[in-house]
Amino acid sequence: MNIRDLEYLVALAEHRHFRKAAEACFVSQPTLSGQIRKLEDELGVSLLERTSRRVLFTDAGMRLVQQARNVLREVTILTELASEQGESMTGPLHIGLIPTVGPYLLPKIIPMLRDRFPELELFIHEGQTQQLVQQLEEGKLDCIILASVEETQHLKELPLYEEPMLLAVSEAHKLAGCAEVALDVLQGETLLMLGDGHCLRDQAMGFCFKVGAREDQRFRATSLETLRNMVAAGSGITLLPRLSVPAQRRDGVAYIPTTSPTPTRQITLDYRPGSPLRGRYEQLAEVIREHMVSVMDTPLSAEPAALNAG
Repeated sequence: MNIRDLEYLVALAEHRHFRKAAEACFVSQPTLSGQIRKLEDELGVSLLERTSRRVLFTDAGMRLVQQARNVLREVTILTELASEQGESMTGPLHIGLIPTVGPYLLPKIIPMLRDRFPELELFIHEGQTQQLVQQLEEGKLDCIILASVEETQHLKELPLYEEPMLLAVSEAHKLAGCAEVALDVLQGETLLMLGDGHCLRDQAMGFCFKVGAREDQRFRATSLETLRNMVAAGSGITLLPRLSVPAQRRDGVAYIPTTSPTPTRQITLDYRPGSPLRGRYEQLAEVIREHMVSVMDTPLSAEPAALNAG
């Protein structure tokens, strides 16, 4: 038994398909299949039910998969300890970001990070919160940047910035000319939302439900850009995070600050508790935090909402 065999086993459990698991491990399907059978022979237990066309794990197989994940996680920590790079900003760093943060935050921080840490090799991965948390726990990611939610409370969280959400309406909407509105103006309104799996969906819905707004059940978007285009077409209204507002605001949408209360979300950099690379993550979070203070304090560079309303 070796570490590679455990990686094959975990990959097969994740993909439930021999070919896809082999591709993920960069080996041939016969190689992966043979190593799984070899692992069964060595352990003296059947890991898979081979009478089915699908990849089905036995009860013993699923228990071993979980233990294999634990072993691989400890191997990652061992590798981090051996690297002696806890404080060093050099070498590869795999960062995960959620889709409602990555496209808007990365253009603002990547040039700055490359300038501050020229020897740091960044690998960027995008995924929804649950997926990123799992990949972090399995050692596939070094750290993740996302909105703080209940699912991340067991991780070590470093705050980066607090991001307000703005009310987005079409230029023809009755609220388009307002400089700001109280959140309870949404009472009785129906809002467009992202689909399941996006933490922003739950956060926005929480604020909306408190003031008596409801979700449009006829449509759920897969991205913020889809939501924006639906709003521009006059198909509804929504809440969008501050960084997603385009600089020129010539997209047919009026973005209106809301008060009493102002919907916000806390963006954090998360890593595994006990990671020996804590110093690296703290340095990274500090420079992002310092940079984002000026970004979040800068007024939107577009013309006033009243002019944007036409």
